Amino acid sequence: MDSHKEQHLYSEIAANAVDAILYADHDGIIRLWNRGAERIFGFTATEALGQSLDIIIPQKLRDRHWQGYAACMKTGQTRYGDTLLSVPALTKTGQQCSSEFSIVLLSDKNGKPRGVAAILRDVTTRWEKEQKMRQRLRELEHALA
Repeated sequence: MDSHKEQHLYSEIAANAVDAILYADHDGIIRLWNRGAERIFGFTATEALGQSLDIIIPQKLRDRHWQGYAACMKTGQTRYGDTLLSVPALTKTGQQCSSEFSIVLLSDKNGKPRGVAAILRDVTTRWEKEQKMRQRLRELEHALA
């Protein structure tokens, strides 16, 4: 497959994936927002592009997020590159959802960080079921004690 066809294939997969695929530049401004991100977060690409990642980061997590983001952009290092992360995220309506995501640190031709891509999945339903099972287990353990 030639590189042009391969690039088109990658673009088509990213644009249409069910999972959210997004890219934020060095300053944390959203530059790529696919259909999966629209579905999960409720913002259209037009609404999200050019906005800060703050539109999906809960207020209580922003300070910690931006400290880590700034360090990553400064050093070109992230401890999360090979890790599946679990964090709450915000939707357009202000509702919180549970998410799992991985990140890819992208660098320019000189090796300097230029931004971060993320692939994110909404796992709210699974998380709620697990919470109910944990609660039920505690109730059963308490009843047996």
